[in-house]
Amino acid sequence: MESQDTVIDAIDKQLLNLLQKDASISNQSLAELVHVSPPTCLRRVRRLHELGLIEKQVALLQPDRLAQLQGHGLTAIVEITLDQQGAEFLNAFEARVIAHEQVQQCWRVSPGPDFILVVHAHDMPAYHALAQRLFTHDANVRNVKAFFATHRAKFDTFVPLE
Repeated sequence: MESQDTVIDAIDKQLLNLLQKDASISNQSLAELVHVSPPTCLRRVRRLHELGLIEKQVALLQPDRLAQLQGHGLTAIVEITLDQQGAEFLNAFEARVIAHEQVQQCWRVSPGPDFILVVHAHDMPAYHALAQRLFTHDANVRNVKAFFATHRAKFDTFVPLE
């Protein structure tokens, strides 16, 4: 049986949907949109944070506009297969790669490779240096397959709710 503290209702889901679309919206505007008082809205949003449903609030940068200022950079989707897949080996590899800010996403997957990484590097030499540090010097990495992005048709962080 779930405690009342972990139950989310329709208003909570509305708040989560609205905040996923624009986390910079004022509490006053948010309260008006979900038809609650501002103090109630603030209390609910704080509770959603405390429950861990809102992991963090960030600014999403527009890569094409940023590229006009500093160059496009290089995005790679990388498949990694380890030689040994025991929990300690998976955990060690994961801990090492997530420590690098160029690794934007790290997924354990099955079947197929053990990991899929999304990596952003300034250019090919920067990607090569990262690959050397993370993959070549690890005796447990059996296979690396990198795919280099040529066009991004969609990117979204929205998690659909009921």
